Amino acid sequence: MKAFLIDRYGKDVVGDITEVPEPKVGDFDVLVETHAASVNVLDIKIRKGEFKRILPFQMPLILGNDVAGIVKRIGGKVSRFQVGDEVYARVGQARMGGFAEFVAVNEAAVSPKPTNLSMEEAASLPLVGLTAWQALAEMAKVQPGQRVLIHAGSGGVGSIAIQVAKHLGAFVATTTSTVNVPWVKALGADVVIDYKTQQFESQLSDYDVVLSGLGGDVLEESIQVLKPGGQLISISGPPTPEFAEQLRLSWLFKQVVRLISRGIRKKSEQKGVSYKFLFMRESGAQLADLAKLVEAGIIKPVVDRTFPLDSTRDALAYVAEGRAKGKVVVKVR
Repeated sequence: MKAFLIDRYGKDVVGDITEVPEPKVGDFDVLVETHAASVNVLDIKIRKGEFKRILPFQMPLILGNDVAGIVKRIGGKVSRFQVGDEVYARVGQARMGGFAEFVAVNEAAVSPKPTNLSMEEAASLPLVGLTAWQALAEMAKVQPGQRVLIHAGSGGVGSIAIQVAKHLGAFVATTTSTVNVPWVKALGADVVIDYKTQQFESQLSDYDVVLSGLGGDVLEESIQVLKPGGQLISISGPPTPEFAEQLRLSWLFKQVVRLISRGIRKKSEQKGVSYKFLFMRESGAQLADLAKLVEAGIIKPVVDRTFPLDSTRDALAYVAEGRAKGKVVVKVR
């Protein structure tokens, strides 16, 4: 089968299309004939090697975290799917492999595809949808009437997070560039901060939750807009000691994590707010819940551009530029 893979980590690594054997199908796996797979910033970070000490990938590595397609074969102990089912999934974080003609996925990570979406639209949703849901509904436990700031509202996670937060009943603010202000308002944002002309920390105050995929000064300045008891949730880091415990990392790595997150945790504590790091997990059950919201018209995936499988390198480069509105999708079939 055709697949896009890398054979080493590095900032200068781009990856190549090559022929590889079809993946083996375990007892609890479904073999998905991939019709579409979406590109995430996570793919770029993995290619650079940013997670090599945390996630034990083996080389060569087929990139790609999101897929939509048709079940072609099932393992002997699979009970929830049949050959021919249209499905979508966030491929398990230890496996990857979405940028290929076939991918094996544990059935627990798979869900029936939303009936009202194309394969390309469905492939755009799993990672960002699960991230938004786990951050806002699970971790923050957003309640009706609470105030939520979502950074980078025109991005993959941001565009879905705005819709999830509104579904949960929140008052939503977001940041974006000038050209995208009307667009994120149409997604449901109540207040839009144009980061090219405004400073969000001087415009907003008394927020209950901030969801950020940005680091550096933006993360620290976000503390200022939170009220006491508020929550700052980051999906880009630095990771927390709780995250290191969750992944059962080595003692040494736990100490490193504790050190690199010490600054933001200390500043959060001084303001009386909490700092949390989310590394999204795959969940077919949550994807099924998201599918219901999509079918009800509550959440609408946003696809910026599609690329053929042979142009996966170009799709990754486009996402790395940071100007995509919503998601970028690789059309495999």
